[in-house]
Amino acid sequence: MTDQPEPWEPGSGPVAAGSGDLRRYAPATERNRDAILGLLREELPSSGLVLEVASGSGEHAIHFAAALPDLDWQPSDPDPAALASIEAWRQEAGLTNLRTPIRLDAAAPWPVDRANAILCINMVHISPWIATLGLLRGAGACLPPEGLLYLYGPYLRDDVETAPSNLAFHASLKARDPQWGLRRVEDVIAAADAQGLRFDRLVEMPANNLSLLFKRRD
Repeated sequence: MTDQPEPWEPGSGPVAAGSGDLRRYAPATERNRDAILGLLREELPSSGLVLEVASGSGEHAIHFAAALPDLDWQPSDPDPAALASIEAWRQEAGLTNLRTPIRLDAAAPWPVDRANAILCINMVHISPWIATLGLLRGAGACLPPEGLLYLYGPYLRDDVETAPSNLAFHASLKARDPQWGLRRVEDVIAAADAQGLRFDRLVEMPANNLSLLFKRRD
């Protein structure tokens, strides 16, 4: 018997957690969290509220809140199993700057009306396009001028050849749900611009992932 949380992939159904342990474990989190954190240290404000949309297992929220204690972190997710996992991780960590997770569906009206920065990691490709549009609309409404919207995940680019592994991943997502799949960076930028979000920069990340950074226009 081990206390290791059950593996869990975003977009999959709830995984039974043995021995009453509600925590979920996403292996990709341990591989990407420090690279993401390094970039967030450069970009996030020194204080304020950070809203994470589609927090999944909750492991990113725990890691970032522990590393950046002067920021308040608000995790969220639409899935009850994910919310239970986030809360279980939060209770274990005992971080005073990590808030109770809230139910937030990116495509629906948000229960949040302000945030100093917004993060969304590995949601855009594992959800319908309407969820991305809702994310951008919500960010445009909640962020202050020059507030950060940070997106992370695999994307397609018109001017860059897509890695074979990403093409295979894209095909597998489409097979699971035709509304899923890797999005074109250019489409995301255009949709963000329509919501008052200025594209700031793109950062190449490990394992053929990208960070897309947007700022709320004045």
